[in-house]
Amino acid sequence: MRIFTACLGTETHTWAPLPTDTKAYEDTYLVRGGDHPEAVNMFGVPLQIWRGHADAKGWETVESLCAFATPSGLVVKRTYETYRDEILADLKNAMPVDAVMLSLHGAMVADGYDDCQDDLVHCVRGIVGPDVFIGCELDLHCHITKRFVENTNAFVIFKEYPHIDFAERAEEIWTIMERTLAGDVKPVISTFDCRMIELFHTTREPMRSFVDGMAALEGQDGVLSVSLGHGFPWANIPHVGARMVVITDDRKDHGDRLAEELGRKLWTLRDSIVPSVVEMDDAIDQALAFDAGPVVFGDAADNPGGGAAGDSTFIAHALIARGITNAAIGGIWDPVAVDICKGAGVGAKLGLRLGGKAGPWSGDPLDLQVTVKAVFDDMIADGLGNSTRRMGNTVTLEADGIEYVVHAVRTQNFHPSFFANAGIDYAAKKILVVKSMQHFYSNYAAISDKVIYVSTPGVVDHNIRRLPLERAARPVWPLDDDPWASNEQRPW
Repeated sequence: MRIFTACLGTETHTWAPLPTDTKAYEDTYLVRGGDHPEAVNMFGVPLQIWRGHADAKGWETVESLCAFATPSGLVVKRTYETYRDEILADLKNAMPVDAVMLSLHGAMVADGYDDCQDDLVHCVRGIVGPDVFIGCELDLHCHITKRFVENTNAFVIFKEYPHIDFAERAEEIWTIMERTLAGDVKPVISTFDCRMIELFHTTREPMRSFVDGMAALEGQDGVLSVSLGHGFPWANIPHVGARMVVITDDRKDHGDRLAEELGRKLWTLRDSIVPSVVEMDDAIDQALAFDAGPVVFGDAADNPGGGAAGDSTFIAHALIARGITNAAIGGIWDPVAVDICKGAGVGAKLGLRLGGKAGPWSGDPLDLQVTVKAVFDDMIADGLGNSTRRMGNTVTLEADGIEYVVHAVRTQNFHPSFFANAGIDYAAKKILVVKSMQHFYSNYAAISDKVIYVSTPGVVDHNIRRLPLERAARPVWPLDDDPWASNEQRPW
Protein backbone atom coordinates (compact mmCIF):
# COMPACT_ATOMS: atom_id res chain seq x y z
CA MET A 1 0.00 0.00 0.00
CA ARG A 2 1.04 3.59 -0.64
CA ILE A 3 -0.31 6.31 1.65
CA PHE A 4 -0.07 10.03 0.85
CA THR A 5 -0.10 12.46 3.81
CA ALA A 6 -0.08 16.23 4.19
CA CYS A 7 -1.05 19.00 6.59
CA LEU A 8 -2.26 22.51 5.81
CA GLY A 9 -4.12 24.68 8.24
CA THR A 10 -4.75 27.63 10.46
CA GLU A 11 -7.76 29.01 12.31
CA THR A 12 -8.97 32.17 10.60
CA HIS A 13 -10.55 35.07 12.45
CA THR A 14 -11.97 36.87 9.44
CA TRP A 15 -11.87 40.40 10.91
CA ALA A 16 -8.64 40.09 12.91
CA PRO A 17 -6.13 42.87 12.12
CA LEU A 18 -3.14 40.74 11.05
CA PRO A 19 -3.27 38.83 7.73
CA THR A 20 -1.92 35.29 7.67
CA ASP A 21 0.92 35.33 5.16
CA THR A 22 3.77 33.02 4.21
CA LYS A 23 5.93 34.32 7.05
CA ALA A 24 3.21 33.36 9.54
CA TYR A 25 3.63 29.72 8.45
CA GLU A 26 7.41 29.95 8.45
CA ASP A 27 7.32 31.38 11.97
CA THR A 28 4.96 28.67 13.27
CA TYR A 29 5.53 25.31 11.58
CA LEU A 30 6.64 24.48 8.05
CA VAL A 31 8.07 21.05 7.24
CA ARG A 32 8.52 19.23 3.95
CA GLY A 33 9.00 15.54 3.23
CA GLY A 34 8.58 14.37 6.82
CA ASP A 35 11.64 16.23 8.10
CA HIS A 36 10.04 17.09 11.46
CA PRO A 37 12.13 18.64 14.24
CA GLU A 38 12.18 17.23 17.75
CA ALA A 39 9.66 19.94 18.75
CA VAL A 40 6.56 18.93 16.77
CA ASN A 41 3.47 21.07 16.28
CA MET A 42 0.24 19.28 17.29
CA PHE A 43 -0.99 19.29 13.68
CA GLY A 44 2.22 17.56 12.63
CA VAL A 45 1.78 14.76 15.16
CA PRO A 46 -0.86 12.87 13.10
CA LEU A 47 1.54 12.64 10.16
CA GLN A 48 4.15 11.05 12.41
CA ILE A 49 1.60 8.61 13.82
CA TRP A 50 0.40 7.59 10.37
CA ARG A 51 3.95 7.11 9.13
CA GLY A 52 4.70 4.93 12.15
CA HIS A 53 1.75 2.66 11.44
CA ALA A 54 2.60 2.47 7.75
CA ASP A 55 6.23 1.58 8.51
CA ALA A 56 5.11 -1.15 10.90
CA LYS A 57 2.96 -2.70 8.16
CA GLY A 58 5.60 -2.35 5.46
CA TRP A 59 3.53 0.24 3.62
CA GLU A 60 5.05 3.21 1.79
CA THR A 61 4.35 6.74 3.01
CA VAL A 62 4.72 9.79 0.78
CA GLU A 63 4.59 12.84 3.04
CA SER A 64 4.10 16.22 1.41
CA LEU A 65 3.90 19.63 3.04
CA CYS A 66 3.14 20.07 6.74
CA ALA A 67 2.23 23.73 7.24
CA PHE A 68 0.41 25.37 10.13
CA ALA A 69 0.17 29.04 11.13
CA THR A 70 -0.80 30.60 14.44
CA PRO A 71 -4.41 31.78 14.02
CA SER A 72 -4.86 35.28 12.70
CA GLY A 73 -6.74 37.16 9.98
CA LEU A 74 -7.57 36.09 6.44
CA VAL A 75 -4.94 33.93 4.75
CA VAL A 76 -3.27 35.75 1.88
CA LYS A 77 -4.58 34.27 -1.38
CA ARG A 78 -1.17 33.59 -2.92
CA THR A 79 -0.01 31.90 0.30
CA TYR A 80 -2.92 29.47 0.33
CA GLU A 81 -2.76 28.75 -3.39
CA THR A 82 1.03 28.22 -3.30
CA TYR A 83 0.83 25.68 -0.46
CA ARG A 84 -2.26 23.99 -1.88
CA ASP A 85 -0.65 23.63 -5.29
CA GLU A 86 2.52 22.23 -3.74
CA ILE A 87 0.49 19.50 -2.04
CA LEU A 88 -1.42 18.75 -5.24
CA ALA A 89 1.79 18.56 -7.27
CA ASP A 90 3.31 16.15 -4.75
CA LEU A 91 0.16 14.04 -4.92
CA LYS A 92 0.28 13.86 -8.71
CA ASN A 93 3.92 12.75 -8.54
CA ALA A 94 3.05 10.12 -5.93
CA MET A 95 0.23 8.53 -7.92
CA PRO A 96 -1.05 5.88 -7.79
CA VAL A 97 -1.89 5.94 -4.07
CA ASP A 98 -4.24 3.79 -2.03
CA ALA A 99 -5.23 6.47 0.49
CA VAL A 100 -4.82 10.18 1.21
CA MET A 101 -4.64 11.20 4.87
CA LEU A 102 -4.83 14.91 5.70
CA SER A 103 -4.23 16.72 8.98
CA LEU A 104 -6.29 19.90 8.69
CA HIS A 105 -7.65 22.46 11.10
CA GLY A 106 -10.95 23.00 9.36
CA ALA A 107 -11.43 26.75 9.92
CA MET A 108 -8.97 28.11 7.37
CA VAL A 109 -10.38 30.99 5.31
CA ALA A 110 -8.39 32.75 2.61
CA ASP A 111 -9.00 35.79 0.48
CA GLY A 112 -11.34 34.40 -2.18
CA TYR A 113 -11.89 31.06 -0.39
CA ASP A 114 -14.55 30.76 2.32
CA ASP A 115 -13.39 27.23 3.10
CA CYS A 116 -9.85 26.17 2.21
CA GLN A 117 -10.42 22.60 3.46
CA ASP A 118 -13.38 22.22 1.11
CA ASP A 119 -11.30 23.49 -1.79
CA LEU A 120 -8.25 21.35 -1.00
CA VAL A 121 -10.19 18.11 -0.57
CA HIS A 122 -12.19 18.80 -3.75
CA CYS A 123 -8.93 19.22 -5.67
CA VAL A 124 -7.48 16.06 -4.12
CA ARG A 125 -10.55 14.06 -5.15
CA GLY A 126 -10.17 15.37 -8.69
CA ILE A 127 -6.67 13.88 -8.82
CA VAL A 128 -7.18 10.49 -7.13
CA GLY A 129 -10.61 9.71 -8.57
CA PRO A 130 -13.70 8.28 -6.84
CA ASP A 131 -12.23 5.04 -5.48
CA VAL A 132 -9.27 6.20 -3.37
CA PHE A 133 -9.86 6.64 0.37
CA ILE A 134 -9.59 10.25 1.61
CA GLY A 135 -9.50 10.64 5.38
CA CYS A 136 -9.05 13.80 7.45
CA GLU A 137 -8.47 14.81 11.04
CA LEU A 138 -9.98 18.15 12.05
CA ASP A 139 -9.85 20.55 14.98
CA LEU A 140 -13.24 20.78 16.70
CA HIS A 141 -13.53 24.46 15.71
CA CYS A 142 -13.87 23.35 12.10
CA HIS A 143 -16.41 24.41 9.50
CA ILE A 144 -18.11 21.62 7.56
CA THR A 145 -19.52 21.98 4.05
CA LYS A 146 -21.63 19.61 2.00
CA ARG A 147 -18.92 19.35 -0.66
CA PHE A 148 -16.30 18.50 1.95
CA VAL A 149 -18.49 15.64 3.20
CA GLU A 150 -19.13 14.41 -0.34
CA ASN A 151 -15.40 14.34 -1.18
CA THR A 152 -14.17 12.50 1.93
CA ASN A 153 -14.64 8.86 2.90
CA ALA A 154 -14.31 9.61 6.60
CA PHE A 155 -13.16 12.38 8.92
CA VAL A 156 -12.83 12.61 12.66
CA ILE A 157 -12.84 15.73 14.83
CA PHE A 158 -11.10 16.39 18.14
CA LYS A 159 -13.55 15.64 20.94
CA GLU A 160 -11.78 17.63 23.64
CA TYR A 161 -11.47 21.36 24.25
CA PRO A 162 -8.66 21.92 25.21
CA HIS A 163 -7.42 19.65 22.42
CA ILE A 164 -5.69 16.96 24.42
CA ASP A 165 -6.86 14.11 22.17
CA PHE A 166 -5.33 14.93 18.78
CA ALA A 167 -3.12 11.83 18.89
CA GLU A 168 -6.09 9.60 19.75
CA ARG A 169 -8.10 11.03 16.87
CA ALA A 170 -5.17 10.37 14.51
CA GLU A 171 -5.29 6.73 15.63
CA GLU A 172 -9.05 6.66 15.09
CA ILE A 173 -9.01 7.87 11.49
CA TRP A 174 -6.09 5.53 10.73
CA THR A 175 -8.12 2.58 12.01
CA ILE A 176 -11.11 3.54 9.86
CA MET A 177 -8.86 3.89 6.83
CA GLU A 178 -7.10 0.59 7.43
CA ARG A 179 -10.37 -1.30 7.93
CA THR A 180 -11.81 0.30 4.80
CA LEU A 181 -8.84 -0.73 2.66
CA ALA A 182 -9.13 -4.26 4.08
CA GLY A 183 -12.79 -4.40 3.06
CA ASP A 184 -13.99 -4.78 6.66
CA VAL A 185 -16.12 -1.60 6.73
CA LYS A 186 -17.78 0.84 4.36
CA PRO A 187 -17.86 4.23 6.12
CA VAL A 188 -20.84 6.47 5.47
CA ILE A 189 -21.04 10.03 6.83
CA SER A 190 -24.14 11.57 8.42
CA THR A 191 -24.33 15.19 9.56
CA PHE A 192 -26.81 17.42 11.39
CA ASP A 193 -26.83 21.22 11.55
CA CYS A 194 -27.29 22.20 15.21
CA ARG A 195 -28.15 25.82 14.25
CA MET A 196 -25.88 27.08 17.02
CA ILE A 197 -22.86 29.42 17.10
CA GLU A 198 -21.11 29.34 20.47
CA LEU A 199 -18.16 28.05 22.49
CA PHE A 200 -18.48 24.76 24.36
CA HIS A 201 -15.86 23.88 26.98
CA THR A 202 -15.64 20.11 27.35
CA THR A 203 -13.92 20.31 30.75
CA ARG A 204 -17.13 21.05 32.68
CA GLU A 205 -20.64 19.71 32.95
CA PRO A 206 -22.94 19.18 31.19
CA MET A 207 -20.65 19.27 28.15
CA ARG A 208 -18.33 16.74 29.75
CA SER A 209 -21.09 14.13 29.91
CA PHE A 210 -22.26 14.98 26.40
CA VAL A 211 -18.80 14.23 24.98
CA ASP A 212 -18.50 11.04 27.06
CA GLY A 213 -21.89 9.98 25.71
CA MET A 214 -20.69 10.53 22.14
CA ALA A 215 -17.70 8.28 22.72
CA ALA A 216 -19.86 5.60 24.35
CA LEU A 217 -21.88 5.22 21.14
CA GLU A 218 -18.84 4.26 19.10
CA GLY A 219 -18.49 0.56 18.40
CA GLN A 220 -22.22 -0.08 18.81
CA ASP A 221 -24.83 -0.69 16.11
CA GLY A 222 -22.37 -0.12 13.30
CA VAL A 223 -21.23 3.29 14.60
CA LEU A 224 -17.58 3.86 13.71
CA SER A 225 -17.15 7.44 14.96
CA VAL A 226 -19.13 10.29 16.53
CA SER A 227 -17.87 13.89 16.40
CA LEU A 228 -19.10 17.39 17.11
CA GLY A 229 -17.74 20.19 14.96
CA HIS A 230 -18.17 23.21 17.23
CA GLY A 231 -17.41 25.72 14.48
CA PHE A 232 -15.30 28.86 14.89
CA PRO A 233 -17.58 31.78 15.83
CA TRP A 234 -15.18 34.47 14.60
CA ALA A 235 -15.47 33.49 10.94
CA ASN A 236 -17.91 35.56 8.91
CA ILE A 237 -18.82 32.84 6.42
CA PRO A 238 -22.21 31.31 5.52
CA HIS A 239 -21.70 27.86 7.05
CA VAL A 240 -20.28 28.92 10.43
CA GLY A 241 -21.82 26.92 13.28
CA ALA A 242 -21.95 23.58 15.08
CA ARG A 243 -22.62 20.27 13.31
CA MET A 244 -22.91 16.71 14.56
CA VAL A 245 -21.06 14.08 12.53
CA VAL A 246 -21.75 10.34 12.76
CA ILE A 247 -19.88 7.77 10.67
CA THR A 248 -21.46 4.35 10.36
CA ASP A 249 -20.57 1.12 8.63
CA ASP A 250 -22.99 1.53 5.71
CA ARG A 251 -25.96 2.45 7.97
CA LYS A 252 -26.85 5.89 6.64
CA ASP A 253 -30.40 6.01 8.00
CA HIS A 254 -29.22 5.05 11.49
CA GLY A 255 -26.41 7.61 11.31
CA ASP A 256 -28.82 10.34 10.20
CA ARG A 257 -31.18 9.63 13.10
CA LEU A 258 -28.37 9.51 15.64
CA ALA A 259 -26.77 12.75 14.40
CA GLU A 260 -30.11 14.56 14.68
CA GLU A 261 -30.82 13.08 18.12
CA LEU A 262 -27.47 14.28 19.42
CA GLY A 263 -27.76 17.68 17.76
CA ARG A 264 -31.16 18.33 19.28
CA LYS A 265 -29.87 17.23 22.68
CA LEU A 266 -27.06 19.78 22.38
CA TRP A 267 -29.71 22.43 21.70
CA THR A 268 -31.51 21.61 24.94
CA LEU A 269 -28.25 22.15 26.85
CA ARG A 270 -27.48 25.53 25.26
CA ASP A 271 -27.99 27.73 28.31
CA SER A 272 -25.80 25.58 30.56
CA ILE A 273 -22.82 24.91 28.28
CA VAL A 274 -21.82 28.48 27.38
CA PRO A 275 -18.74 29.53 29.40
CA SER A 276 -19.05 32.44 31.83
CA VAL A 277 -16.53 35.27 32.09
CA VAL A 278 -15.78 37.67 34.95
CA GLU A 279 -15.23 41.43 34.70
CA MET A 280 -11.64 42.55 35.35
CA ASP A 281 -12.19 44.32 38.68
CA ASP A 282 -14.31 41.44 39.97
CA ALA A 283 -11.61 38.97 38.91
CA ILE A 284 -8.97 40.94 40.84
CA ASP A 285 -11.26 41.07 43.89
CA GLN A 286 -11.71 37.30 43.73
CA ALA A 287 -7.96 36.75 43.41
CA LEU A 288 -7.17 38.96 46.39
CA ALA A 289 -9.81 37.20 48.50
CA PHE A 290 -8.39 33.78 47.60
CA ASP A 291 -5.95 32.61 50.27
CA ALA A 292 -3.80 30.40 48.08
CA GLY A 293 -2.06 30.99 44.77
CA PRO A 294 -1.40 31.26 42.01
CA VAL A 295 -4.76 32.45 40.67
CA VAL A 296 -4.86 32.09 36.89
CA PHE A 297 -6.54 34.73 34.70
CA GLY A 298 -7.48 33.54 31.23
CA ASP A 299 -7.31 36.57 28.91
CA ALA A 300 -9.53 34.99 26.27
CA ALA A 301 -10.26 38.10 24.21
CA ASP A 302 -6.55 38.50 23.41
CA ASN A 303 -5.98 34.84 22.59
CA PRO A 304 -3.48 34.48 19.72
CA GLY A 305 -4.97 31.02 19.19
CA GLY A 306 -8.22 32.72 18.19
CA GLY A 307 -6.68 35.33 15.90
CA ALA A 308 -5.90 38.14 18.35
CA ALA A 309 -2.52 39.82 18.23
CA GLY A 310 -1.56 38.83 21.77
CA ASP A 311 -0.34 42.31 22.69
CA SER A 312 -3.29 43.73 24.63
CA THR A 313 -2.64 45.57 27.86
CA PHE A 314 -6.06 45.82 29.55
CA ILE A 315 -5.36 43.39 32.39
CA ALA A 316 -1.86 44.76 32.93
CA HIS A 317 -3.24 48.30 33.26
CA ALA A 318 -5.89 47.04 35.71
CA LEU A 319 -3.29 45.26 37.86
CA ILE A 320 -1.06 48.33 37.93
CA ALA A 321 -4.00 50.60 38.80
CA ARG A 322 -4.90 48.35 41.72
CA GLY A 323 -1.31 48.28 42.98
CA ILE A 324 -0.98 44.53 42.41
CA THR A 325 2.51 43.07 42.63
CA ASN A 326 3.77 39.50 42.63
CA ALA A 327 2.07 38.83 39.30
CA ALA A 328 3.30 37.54 35.94
CA ILE A 329 1.87 38.17 32.49
CA GLY A 330 2.52 35.54 29.85
CA GLY A 331 2.91 36.87 27.45
CA ILE A 332 2.94 39.99 25.37
CA TRP A 333 3.77 39.76 21.67
CA ASP A 334 6.07 42.67 20.88
CA PRO A 335 9.00 41.93 18.54
CA VAL A 336 10.21 45.54 18.72
CA ALA A 337 10.42 45.48 22.52
CA VAL A 338 12.21 42.12 22.35
CA ASP A 339 14.88 43.54 20.02
CA ILE A 340 15.38 46.62 22.22
CA CYS A 341 15.73 44.62 25.43
CA LYS A 342 17.86 41.93 23.86
CA GLY A 343 20.25 44.62 22.66
CA ALA A 344 20.30 46.24 26.10
CA GLY A 345 21.15 42.91 27.75
CA VAL A 346 20.44 41.20 31.04
CA GLY A 347 20.43 43.58 33.98
CA ALA A 348 19.71 46.66 31.89
CA LYS A 349 17.22 49.19 33.26
CA LEU A 350 15.37 51.29 30.71
CA GLY A 351 12.16 53.07 29.83
CA LEU A 352 10.10 50.93 27.48
CA ARG A 353 6.79 51.24 25.63
CA LEU A 354 5.32 47.73 25.70
CA GLY A 355 2.36 46.17 23.89
CA GLY A 356 -0.73 47.93 22.58
CA LYS A 357 0.60 48.16 19.02
CA ALA A 358 -1.74 46.10 16.80
CA GLY A 359 -4.76 48.41 17.00
CA PRO A 360 -7.53 49.76 19.24
CA TRP A 361 -8.43 46.29 20.51
CA SER A 362 -4.92 45.99 21.96
CA GLY A 363 -5.43 48.88 24.38
CA ASP A 364 -3.02 51.67 25.29
CA PRO A 365 0.66 50.71 25.43
CA LEU A 366 2.37 50.28 28.78
CA ASP A 367 4.99 52.93 29.48
CA LEU A 368 7.25 51.24 32.03
CA GLN A 369 10.62 51.45 33.70
CA VAL A 370 11.76 47.87 33.22
CA THR A 371 14.62 45.65 34.28
CA VAL A 372 15.71 43.02 31.78
CA LYS A 373 15.78 39.82 33.84
CA ALA A 374 16.59 37.30 31.09
CA VAL A 375 17.11 36.97 27.33
CA PHE A 376 16.46 33.82 25.27
CA ASP A 377 17.01 32.88 21.64
CA ASP A 378 14.09 31.13 19.92
CA MET A 379 12.38 29.87 23.07
CA ILE A 380 10.13 26.80 23.01
CA ALA A 381 7.29 26.12 25.45
CA ASP A 382 5.22 22.99 25.94
CA GLY A 383 1.91 22.71 24.11
CA LEU A 384 -0.80 20.08 24.42
CA GLY A 385 0.16 16.45 24.78
CA ASN A 386 3.60 15.96 23.28
CA SER A 387 3.39 19.04 21.05
CA THR A 388 5.33 22.28 21.50
CA ARG A 389 4.88 26.01 20.85
CA ARG A 390 7.53 28.27 19.37
CA MET A 391 7.83 31.69 21.09
CA GLY A 392 10.80 33.01 19.12
CA ASN A 393 13.29 35.37 20.73
CA THR A 394 12.01 36.12 24.22
CA VAL A 395 12.84 38.45 27.09
CA THR A 396 11.72 38.45 30.70
CA LEU A 397 11.06 41.91 32.12
CA GLU A 398 10.17 43.22 35.57
CA ALA A 399 8.46 46.48 36.41
CA ASP A 400 6.89 47.46 39.75
CA GLY A 401 6.62 43.89 40.97
CA ILE A 402 5.06 42.45 37.81
CA GLU A 403 7.05 40.17 35.50
CA TYR A 404 6.34 40.05 31.77
CA VAL A 405 7.21 37.35 29.24
CA VAL A 406 7.67 39.25 25.96
CA HIS A 407 8.07 37.17 22.80
CA ALA A 408 8.69 37.79 19.10
CA VAL A 409 6.54 34.99 17.62
CA ARG A 410 2.77 35.04 18.17
CA THR A 411 1.53 32.06 20.14
CA GLN A 412 -0.88 31.36 22.93
CA ASN A 413 0.12 30.15 26.39
CA PHE A 414 -0.76 26.47 26.81
CA HIS A 415 1.47 25.43 29.69
CA PRO A 416 3.28 26.77 32.81
CA SER A 417 6.56 26.13 30.98
CA PHE A 418 5.73 29.40 29.20
CA PHE A 419 6.72 31.07 32.50
CA ALA A 420 9.20 28.50 33.80
CA ASN A 421 11.33 28.50 30.64
CA ALA A 422 11.49 32.28 30.92
CA GLY A 423 12.94 31.98 34.42
CA ILE A 424 9.77 32.91 36.33
CA ASP A 425 8.81 31.07 39.52
CA TYR A 426 5.14 30.84 38.57
CA ALA A 427 4.15 28.84 41.66
CA ALA A 428 5.19 31.74 43.89
CA LYS A 429 3.02 34.31 42.08
CA LYS A 430 -0.33 35.54 43.33
CA ILE A 431 -1.72 36.09 39.82
CA LEU A 432 -0.74 34.57 36.47
CA VAL A 433 -2.21 36.16 33.34
CA VAL A 434 -2.45 33.71 30.45
CA LYS A 435 -3.23 34.78 26.88
CA SER A 436 -5.44 31.86 25.91
CA MET A 437 -9.11 31.00 25.56
CA GLN A 438 -9.32 27.41 26.84
CA HIS A 439 -6.29 25.37 25.75
CA PHE A 440 -4.45 26.52 28.85
CA TYR A 441 -7.04 25.07 31.21
CA SER A 442 -5.96 21.45 31.70
CA ASN A 443 -2.32 22.33 32.36
CA TYR A 444 -2.99 25.35 34.56
CA ALA A 445 -5.79 23.71 36.55
CA ALA A 446 -3.14 21.19 37.57
CA ILE A 447 -1.11 23.94 39.31
CA SER A 448 -3.93 26.26 40.46
CA ASP A 449 -7.12 25.81 42.45
CA LYS A 450 -8.67 28.94 40.97
CA VAL A 451 -8.90 29.66 37.24
CA ILE A 452 -10.90 32.71 36.15
CA TYR A 453 -11.96 33.53 32.59
CA VAL A 454 -11.63 37.32 32.53
CA SER A 455 -13.77 39.61 30.38
CA THR A 456 -11.69 42.19 28.56
CA PRO A 457 -12.06 44.17 25.36
CA GLY A 458 -10.40 42.40 22.48
CA VAL A 459 -10.56 40.90 19.02
CA VAL A 460 -11.89 37.56 20.29
CA ASP A 461 -15.09 38.98 21.79
CA HIS A 462 -17.08 36.24 23.54
CA ASN A 463 -20.46 37.92 23.10
CA ILE A 464 -21.66 36.19 19.93
CA ARG A 465 -24.54 38.63 19.48
CA ARG A 466 -22.03 41.47 19.06
CA LEU A 467 -19.99 39.76 16.34
CA PRO A 468 -20.28 41.06 12.74
CA LEU A 469 -21.60 37.78 11.36
CA GLU A 470 -23.71 39.31 8.59
CA ARG A 471 -22.86 36.44 6.19
CA ALA A 472 -23.85 33.66 8.61
CA ALA A 473 -26.76 31.58 7.38
CA ARG A 474 -29.89 32.22 9.39
CA PRO A 475 -31.70 31.25 11.49
CA VAL A 476 -29.03 30.41 14.07
CA TRP A 477 -28.76 30.79 17.83
CA PRO A 478 -27.94 33.11 19.57
CA LEU A 479 -28.39 35.55 16.68
CA ASP A 480 -31.95 34.19 16.57
CA ASP A 481 -33.71 33.15 19.77
CA ASP A 482 -35.43 30.12 18.24
CA PRO A 483 -33.80 28.88 15.03
CA TRP A 484 -36.14 25.88 15.07
CA ALA A 485 -39.26 28.02 14.63
CA SER A 486 -38.81 27.34 10.92
CA ASN A 487 -38.02 23.97 9.32
CA GLU A 488 -36.17 25.67 6.48
CA GLN A 489 -32.67 24.22 6.09
CA ARG A 490 -29.67 26.53 6.38
CA PRO A 491 -27.27 26.39 3.41
CA TRP A 492 -24.02 24.57 3.98
